[in-house]
Amino acid sequence: MNDVHSKSIQTRIDWLSALAARHGEDYRSPEAMLARARYQSLHPTAIAVLKCMDGRINIPVATGTPIGILMPFRNLGGRFDLGWPHLGEVVTQYVMDRVHEGRQVLFLVSYHYSKGDHQRGCAGFAYDQQAAFDHTQVIRQQMSTIFGAGHGTVYPLVCGFETDEDALVVHGADGQLLRVADLTDCDIETLGSRLSALLPDMPSRMREDLLPLLVGNFEHVAAIRQQAQQGLRQLDVEHREWMICLGRGFDFLHTPNLALIVGPYSPNLAEPIIKAAGIIEANMASGRIPDDGFLLLSSVPYDAIGVDQARAELKACFLSEFAQAVIGAAYPALAKKMINRTAILDWQARRLSWLC
Repeated sequence: MNDVHSKSIQTRIDWLSALAARHGEDYRSPEAMLARARYQSLHPTAIAVLKCMDGRINIPVATGTPIGILMPFRNLGGRFDLGWPHLGEVVTQYVMDRVHEGRQVLFLVSYHYSKGDHQRGCAGFAYDQQAAFDHTQVIRQQMSTIFGAGHGTVYPLVCGFETDEDALVVHGADGQLLRVADLTDCDIETLGSRLSALLPDMPSRMREDLLPLLVGNFEHVAAIRQQAQQGLRQLDVEHREWMICLGRGFDFLHTPNLALIVGPYSPNLAEPIIKAAGIIEANMASGRIPDDGFLLLSSVPYDAIGVDQARAELKACFLSEFAQAVIGAAYPALAKKMINRTAILDWQARRLSWLC
């Protein structure tokens, strides 16, 4: 649908439901299954992304990576602490599962900013790019403490994401940078050797598997620049989110700038929910989205039927009720425009089931 942001809230929700259904069907198709298997056989490194809840940060789209390859972890401002009980357990289990498959793990520890207007940067860090970058260094050190400073199996790579052009910035050794937005066609031909110099401590297999993401990002940035020349880009770089998604399993939202996605990781879960509600209210007040309503979508994935599925249902309902109470207390007027939907996701089939 063209410019779904401007449609009525019910039309937007119907569009979202259809999008989730199509994504699940596409994911389960034989062609998609074989494509994922082929990609992972060619690029066996498991890649996860720690990123902000900002709806403009869509790494699969920005790198041209098939859906289902990159594992997302989202929170306000990309703020994470591996000492948080739930987050630490989820990340560790993810790593151990991949290690048992014989795979290395690359974590993209990201922050974001806008080169054109710092007020389009990260609200979670009060638009302070340096503070956001400094926080990624803390996460990187925590990962080194848990999984080893040699980085032979788990490599935490700090990356910036410039939202005006969806361009990655890779931070290497000794403060060196690789800015995808500055690359030329000739640079792409030597990108492998550039990565070797930039990241000498990264295992060669990981560098080879990082390369397609950077090439894909280079091509994506070129497309974004063409859109900008045609006057089609400005609305995409601004906040236009009309959904708050709470939980996990939202990779069907592969259209940028739809949702603020809050992972269930922080012990103070109310903070990112309140921040997300404030952004939704500001979007309505500025006219970037209609003020007829917004969606609160709570979702929890499960791996197996039975106990795991039943627990997912309880958790999804809890998250929904918790968020409703938080938004109602912080933004009572906005809460009157809130439409609640709760779902669980069959992770293996990417099948979304609506509970209410």
